[in-house]
Amino acid sequence: MKTGQYIILCDTMQADLGDPFSGRSSSPLALPLGIRGVSAVQGFGMRVETEELNTAELADLRRDPEVVSIAPSMPVKLIEPTAIHTAEARTQSGTTWGVEVTGAANSPYSGKGIAVAVLDTGIDASHEAFKGVQLVQQDFTGEGDGDANGHGTHCAGTIFGQVVNGYRFGVAPGIEKAIIGKVLGSQGGGSSQQIYEAILWAMQQGAHVISMSLGLDFPGLVKRLVENGYPVDLATSLALEDYRANVRLFEKLAELAKARGAFFQGTLMIAAAGNESKRDIDPNYEVAVAPPSAADGIMSVGALQTAGEPHNALTVGDFSNTGPNVSGPGVDIYSAQTGGGYVELTGTSMATPHVAGIAALWGEKLLSISNTVPMYQLSALLVGQAKLDRLASGFDPLDVGAGLVQAPLA
Repeated sequence: MKTGQYIILCDTMQADLGDPFSGRSSSPLALPLGIRGVSAVQGFGMRVETEELNTAELADLRRDPEVVSIAPSMPVKLIEPTAIHTAEARTQSGTTWGVEVTGAANSPYSGKGIAVAVLDTGIDASHEAFKGVQLVQQDFTGEGDGDANGHGTHCAGTIFGQVVNGYRFGVAPGIEKAIIGKVLGSQGGGSSQQIYEAILWAMQQGAHVISMSLGLDFPGLVKRLVENGYPVDLATSLALEDYRANVRLFEKLAELAKARGAFFQGTLMIAAAGNESKRDIDPNYEVAVAPPSAADGIMSVGALQTAGEPHNALTVGDFSNTGPNVSGPGVDIYSAQTGGGYVELTGTSMATPHVAGIAALWGEKLLSISNTVPMYQLSALLVGQAKLDRLASGFDPLDVGAGLVQAPLA
């Protein structure tokens, strides 16, 4: 029988009830499979396990009432920036165009009291942009803490980078605690197993918001299977099934996170739509949002660009995948660079932390009203308060979702 590595999402709240018909615990580890978990992360009535299973063991687990979803481990990669420009450190007072158009510059809120998780390539904790912020780090790659890639540092800077020399590029610089899950290595690769474990870990750490600028690597999986001797058609079919299974697991995880919101602090997951569209080649060359942002329950983010001040004719980035829930500034975004200094990057990866930062501002407002941050309300505010008035005429509504996210102004 074939054996493979599988990720198992368990609803452990059911474990306390057991199985009244069989008289046994519903825990998958209590099943007579003779297997032992490779790794496990547990919290909030959920558990993510990784097991080496053969087909018979897999079939047994699918019948267990505690198991809500099973998916093969699949490669994940960061959503690569489409453009990179080295930037001089800005010493004059002011804000980036992203902070301006989202209304963050005029908001009375700064993200104080809100914890945001960034699941990416790690962070350069020594950068001046993060001075005074409590960074809770966990490495899921085996490389150790830090950020040899730079992608995670840039995204983190957009969310909670501090004002440096009077210049503001962080949407929510009042954030005091940031949760940094290193799920992608220096080359930008990882696995879906690492993402699921990191999501549950971030929830355990108290994250109100999780920002993810990454995607499932479907072409990479097909290539790997072909290199292992599979015919192209079979490799494509197997990769597609793995892809579907992982999307379903993301959806189940988001569904359980929502259900737990009545008992624990809710967590809003936000993810980049992807950069595979090529409208510059053909206006109809539009690719749909890519997982995990395509999963129900995860807010997907498209990228907008500006022609310059007064930033009142924003257009969709040529690369931005179609069908996002909301949009954020994503072209020529100035933020922190690994090793010190600053860099401008372009992509839906850059739009996503803008939305995460705006979520932190709304979260602070909700916290001030009710001493909690209900996830349903937070999600509704991000979508419901988004605007279309700054977009240039003739835009396709499917490309921008509800529109450009807006910060609370009162």
